[in-house]
Parts: sequence; structure tokens; C-alpha cells
Amino acid sequence: MASTFTVLVSLLFLLSIPSILSHPLDPLTPLEIKQVTKIIKGSRAVSLANLTFQYVGLDEPSKSTILSWLSNPTKEPLPRQAFVIARAYEKSYEFVVSLSNGSIISQHIYNGTGFPLLNLEEQSAANDLAFKYPPFIKSIKKRGLDIKDVVPSVFTVGWYGEKSMSGRVVKVLFFYKGGTPNVWVRPIEGIAVLVDLDKMVIVKYSDSEVVSIPKAEGTEYRGSKMRPPFAAETKPITVVQPHGPSFKINGHTISWADWNLHLAFDVRAGLVISLATIFDSIEHKHRQVLYKGHVSELFVPYMDPTEEWYYRTFLDAGEFGLGLSAVSLQQHTDCPANAIFMDGYYANQDGEPVKLSNAFCVFERYAGDIAWRHTESAISGEVITEVRPGVSLVVRTVSTIGNYDYIMDWEFKKSGSIKFGVGLSGILEAKASTYTHKKQVKEDIYGTLVTENTIAINHDHYITCYLDLDIDGEKNSFVKGKMKTMRTDGSTPRKSYWTMTRELVKTELDARIWTDKPTELLIVNPNKFTKMGNQVGYRLVPGPAAIPLLLEDDYPQIRGAFSNYNVWVTLYNKSERWAGGLYADRSHGDDTLFTWTNRNRDIDDKDIVLWHTIGFHHSPSQDEFPVMPTLNGGFELRPSNFFESNPILNLRPPKPVDLPTCNATTP
Repeated sequence: MASTFTVLVSLLFLLSIPSILSHPLDPLTPLEIKQVTKIIKGSRAVSLANLTFQYVGLDEPSKSTILSWLSNPTKEPLPRQAFVIARAYEKSYEFVVSLSNGSIISQHIYNGTGFPLLNLEEQSAANDLAFKYPPFIKSIKKRGLDIKDVVPSVFTVGWYGEKSMSGRVVKVLFFYKGGTPNVWVRPIEGIAVLVDLDKMVIVKYSDSEVVSIPKAEGTEYRGSKMRPPFAAETKPITVVQPHGPSFKINGHTISWADWNLHLAFDVRAGLVISLATIFDSIEHKHRQVLYKGHVSELFVPYMDPTEEWYYRTFLDAGEFGLGLSAVSLQQHTDCPANAIFMDGYYANQDGEPVKLSNAFCVFERYAGDIAWRHTESAISGEVITEVRPGVSLVVRTVSTIGNYDYIMDWEFKKSGSIKFGVGLSGILEAKASTYTHKKQVKEDIYGTLVTENTIAINHDHYITCYLDLDIDGEKNSFVKGKMKTMRTDGSTPRKSYWTMTRELVKTELDARIWTDKPTELLIVNPNKFTKMGNQVGYRLVPGPAAIPLLLEDDYPQIRGAFSNYNVWVTLYNKSERWAGGLYADRSHGDDTLFTWTNRNRDIDDKDIVLWHTIGFHHSPSQDEFPVMPTLNGGFELRPSNFFESNPILNLRPPKPVDLPTCNATTP
């Protein structure tokens, strides 16, 4: 049963609905999605039979229009437009639709390489084909399996140098339940179905080998099925806010502490953060920090080059959609008890709106963290201790793409920092094998034998974030600080020290960087200085770096070339949001962050975008079987001479909250 607190906040959220339509960056509402579909299907200029919708999202006004609207006190609603990608007659059609006047502003056929986002309905239809296909039924019977326990899944196939596109095809692979929900570690090896999604027919079928399916024993992960001995338990912990949350939600806009920001749901990006500003108590105004931030692409190449595995090199955001793969979050488990939930909407294959309840949650985090502290004992006869608790605002979403779960947090701190964190969990993608012990292995098995007959395959995760920082305005510059060891002049016993030399990076090619050496990376406003003469800016504290180990001319790496470096800076272009290209499925790598930066545009004192990739080389281990403990990584955008001094210096010590307490007892 929902708590009174949750019901109250939900009621307040519902009461704010009239304001939802007032913000030009709000995602499309269900009614707007219906309107878009009606306009396209009703247009004489279209007249396309069997039209399927692959992407329906907001076509945002220009940045200058948005900023002008924000500065206008009347806030008159701006015209609303939608951008749509649809399929018909084996072609991709792009539409820009005006919701304000009910018409199609533009439409054209995309003739480039690659295909759009897969929708759920066509994946389901592709999965179903095999179960009416006699050769497949025969293969299942040959293995002595119950076809009712067979679970299909769509796998994209990438691009491997074909001169012409051989159709919009996917492979359907199969897994087996047989007493466990953990199907990903029980693959039915040897069977693969190649499906043409546009024609929705099987174009190739193969049954190459029969390998025994790994046993179900030891793969269960449901709490209701667990049996002793159990892992050590701890006593319950909860967060209590007796006066309610400190943040306010008005439609999709959140205000908390000194922060204001806007949230939106996108079927491809998932959670989108926009217009993050922070109030400066010295300047007495809100200052611009982040115009837009979201995950741009998620590149996951597996390291088994054999015929059955070589093509498993996924661009998850562009192929399957982080929003389309988002799950409904659960209170008390996915999000703490003090979280507030917000829904998302997307268009299905027919252009009808689909509601995703609890698409993301918003909560204040406090786990005993310290914002700042100091104990001063150098003063004779006096000890001074000052401590301030570190409370932050978190916006969370979770996307489950096949076997993997990605927990993604955007965290805002009172100090002005913005942190992005990602947690990797779920099930390792496994390959069935005859091996039962490592001593039997005399070849490269491309992974780790995690249990009998089960090899978890090596792979990478590259999470690339789009970060349109506008530090006190749109015109910013990129500065790279190099730490250099210096030898002293010998006047003291010290022999060396390090110094920082800062270099203004003027072009996109020079802004391609690996953070594998001591480096300070800054986005600064070259036209604004502190009283001390320092340029105001924000510093990137980078996340884990994983230098690609694939050859640069290997086809997966060509498509995922945005992982060639973990820091990039580009000239702002509204159309350049997707690091792997707008049409990522089966793309040729000709519309990526790598190709854009080959233009080598000027980025000094311009409207620029920072891109940062968090990388993991994942060599699986037994400790991650049958379900993987969360592996965490992230980065921080931290103020650097943005404020004149510590912005939370005058943060008052909190008043204690009196709650019932229990003394610890020995069990």
C-alpha cells in the first residue's frame, strides 16, 4: 500500500499537469503522439501502406529560441514539432510534423547506410516466426527439448564490409528455460534464424551443431526460490524525511537546493537532462551549467570471433533504445523509500502511445556522506570541528537490454558538481561447452569457464555521454592542463616537483584525448573571470578508461569509432547527438562522432559539446555467476573557479531529527 507521503506527492504532481504543456522541451504527451500519427497517416502526400513507426520524439526548437523563451517573462508556448522515422516499402522515411498547425513540415526518404531503431512489435514478430517453421521444430525435437520452454531473442548482426545493404535483417537465437528463468546461461547452440524485418520472413536457417545445454541447477536467482544457507543479512535501513522532500516538481522541471533542471523521456536516449542551472548567492542569479546531457550510445562488442558469435557487437542505444528498454522501477528496491516516480511515453509500431510507469525516479540521497569538514587542533587550547552532511539529488533510470541491466544515475550536489554513474548488472552472456574443468581447456575459449559446460564470453562496455555544457553562456572553450615533472634548481634538498601548464585546444582533432596520463580537462568561459583573474569553468573528472583493443580497421571498431578516444569536443550542431549515427543498425561507421570531428572545426570561444566515454574491459569471473553483482563507474563535472569561493561554506549545520532509536544488541 502506498504511503501517505507517496500519495500526497503524486497528487501534487497530478495537480501540476496543466503546466506540463508550457515547457518547450517537455517530451511528447500521449495526445501529441496520437496527433502525430493521425497527421502522418492522414496526409495525402504520404499514402504509405503498412507504415511502421521506428522513432517518434520531440523536434526541439533551436537553442537560441529556447534561451530566448527562458528570458521572456511571459513564457508564451512555443510551437510544438515532432521528428519521426518510419518504415514502408523497405525504405526509411523522415518526417517533421507541426503539432501547432496539424501538418507535415518536411518529409524525405533516407538513402544512406544503416537502419533505424528496432521497435518491440517487430522483434516479437521475428521471434515468433521460427515456431511455425518445420525445420526449426524438427531441430528442437532432435535435441529432445520441450518447445514450450524455448525462449527466442533478436540479435542485431552489424556490418562486415558488404558493399550494398543486404536487407534489414536480424538473427534470432534461442535459449532454454527447463526449470529456471535464467535462460541467458542456457543457450541452444547451433540454431540460428536470419529474419528480414521488412518482409517479416525467414531468409536463412542453420542448424550447425548439437551441444548439450548447461544444467539448470545453480542458475536460479529469484528470492522466492532461494534456499539456505543464505548470505549474511543486515538490519533494515531507510531514509526518513519527516517534512517531505526538499525538491519541487512542476511538470518536468525540478528545483532542489540551488539547482533547477528539466527532465524528459526519449525512446532512444532514455533519460534526458536539460537546462541545469545553479543559483549563485554572491551574484544573486541562476547561472547556466548544462544545456543538455544524456547517454548517446552504448557499444558492447563481444570477443568471440567464431561463426556463431563474431557479429555480436551491439550499439544498444541506436539499435534497441535505452528508453524502449527502460523498465518500471520499484520502490524500496530500485529506488529508496523517499523516491518520487515519473512516467514515460513512447509510440509503438502503429504510432499509438504506450505508457511506461515509473520510468525514472527522483530522490535525495544521504548515506552518511560529508560535504565538507575540518578539525583544527593547531590552535593552542582550542579544538574546532565543523562538518556538513553531503545530501544530493539523484535522478535514476534502469534499462534492461537482453541479458544486461544498466542502472544510470544523474546526481546533483550542492557544491555545484554533477555526477553521472552507471551500474552494470544482470546475466553474463554465455556459450555452451563440453568443458567441465579448466584443466581440460587447451585452446582459446574467448572467456571464462564459470560453471560446468558454461563459458562467459569476454566483452567491452563503452557508455558515451553527450554533455552540452554552456558555462555562463553558449560561447565556451576547451582547455587541457598537462602535469609535467620539473627538476628543481638545487637550492633545497628537494629534487623535483610537478607543475601545470594549460593549453587552449582550438580544433576538434586536437580535442581527441585519452585520459590515461595525468591531465586536467576544463570547459571554460573565455569571456568571464573571477575576481582573482581565473577563467570560470567546469572540470571533467573522468570515469574508467578502456582503450579499445580491437584493430582500428575491424568492422565493429569502425562502427564504434567513438570509443577510439574517451574525450571529444565538437562544435555544437543540433543534428549531432548520436555518437554512433542516427541510423545505427547495420551502419557503416560513416556518420559517427569520429567522422564529424574529421572536419576539424574551430572550437575556441564557440558553442561546444563535450563527449565522454566510460569504458570497461570485462573478463567475466565465477563470482558474477549466475547473476552479476553490480559493477560501477562514472564521472564528475566539477566547478573549477566557477564560484568566488566554496559555494556551500555558509551551509548551516542541520538540526537533529529525533527518531526512536534502538541500541545494538548481540544476537
